[in-house]
Amino acid sequence: MNPRPGVGDACRRPPGGPGVLDAKRILLASHGTAGALAADEAALGLCGGAGVSLFHLTIVPDLWRGMMGDDWLNNATTRDVYCKHVESELGREIEAHRQALEPRVASRGVSYRSRVMLGKPAQCVLAFAGEVKPDVVVIGSPRPRGTAGLRSRMDVEKLVVGLRASLLIVPYPGRAGDGD
Repeated sequence: MNPRPGVGDACRRPPGGPGVLDAKRILLASHGTAGALAADEAALGLCGGAGVSLFHLTIVPDLWRGMMGDDWLNNATTRDVYCKHVESELGREIEAHRQALEPRVASRGVSYRSRVMLGKPAQCVLAFAGEVKPDVVVIGSPRPRGTAGLRSRMDVEKLVVGLRASLLIVPYPGRAGDGD
């Protein structure tokens, strides 16, 4: 018996068969890093075809909101140019990731919708999940220590408490125990 109703409800075990995740509405929080690409693959593996929807959320952590660079940005014009450059680069990377993922989803006969949100990662996931009502939410695990990249952390505890869906956290590629 499941002690927490709603948690794991998307998991089904067909008679005599292996356990499968029978999700019709999948929320993927992903942004193109190695760990997020592993989450992409896991979410694609859950896409069983017609009647399945994949909702792709890209989160721009709110720390970018105040990104002004170093002290060399000493006047408003220089700061404005720099901010537009950062915004343009983020937008380009997000769009490239979406363009790579969308055709792979479509080739499975699955509907695809993407959204970009600025804010705290867990709050963004919870807000979007409240809109799309997923059966399962797929995220990548944190980068291992020493791996280059932005240290924006997902507050998994908030997700566990706040989600009304199963949560799948995909191991970072190359971590011990993931088959490599």
